[in-house]
Amino acid sequence: MGSGAEADFARSCVSSITSSGHRASLLTSDGVRIEAAHTPREAPGGPPSGDLVVVLAHGFSGALERPALRRAAAAFTQRAGVVTFSFRGHGRSGGHSTVGDREVHDLAAAVRWARSLGYRRVATIGFSMGGSVVLRHAAIHGQGERGGRTGAHTDVVVAVSSPARWYYRGTASMRRLHWVITRPTGRLVSRLGLRTRIHPEDWDPVPLSPTEAVPLIAPTPLLLVHGDRDPYFPVDHPHMLMAAADPASSELWLERGFGHAENAAEPELLERIGEWITAHG
Repeated sequence: MGSGAEADFARSCVSSITSSGHRASLLTSDGVRIEAAHTPREAPGGPPSGDLVVVLAHGFSGALERPALRRAAAAFTQRAGVVTFSFRGHGRSGGHSTVGDREVHDLAAAVRWARSLGYRRVATIGFSMGGSVVLRHAAIHGQGERGGRTGAHTDVVVAVSSPARWYYRGTASMRRLHWVITRPTGRLVSRLGLRTRIHPEDWDPVPLSPTEAVPLIAPTPLLLVHGDRDPYFPVDHPHMLMAAADPASSELWLERGFGHAENAAEPELLERIGEWITAHG
């Protein structure tokens, strides 16, 4: 167990032990209860490492129990411990989704919990909406210009299929998503069909955009992963992010044939991301 801020945070969690690891109900800094799970590293043929943990941030309408996130978690447990959680408004977590704004508090709570479990190095990996969250989280809680490292800081950042800017409606998929988010009928469809509860109010103030966040992440290593067949965000999004990032600490992988986020991530891609994390963490 960690000490200081990590130990204080651990005492605010409601935890249980399962056959595969820990479950916890985490309280965010703005008072929302978040469901989370920890799975220790699987290390066939050798001792497990207590050093590195991967914290996974799912996309909009995802959750801790969704098959795509569980598949990604299983891939990363070959190299590290894994913490998964459901963003507010998703799964069994409380509150309502703000579609990437206040979700930074959820990720910070998950990272603090991971450190309270004794891990010294944390890699955050976010998909789609979660990709934008890991970028903003690293800018706020990282080593860069905005206030220095905190108990929720990350050591490695990977954003998969992240948008570069807010309010993008340039694809049919995003126009449908904006209807879901902004219309009462759409929010009802989301609650009943997607099991995702959306906050009805607009952002106020508008949060730091992903493109504004990435310059503040350095010198923390940053990997941007995007598909050339992404139906939500075309390739100008990752190029905008990379152009704003520090080239000394950032990489862009533009993946041929890759679609969008965790649902499209094949085992080979997850394996390469895992290799990159262990090399840079």
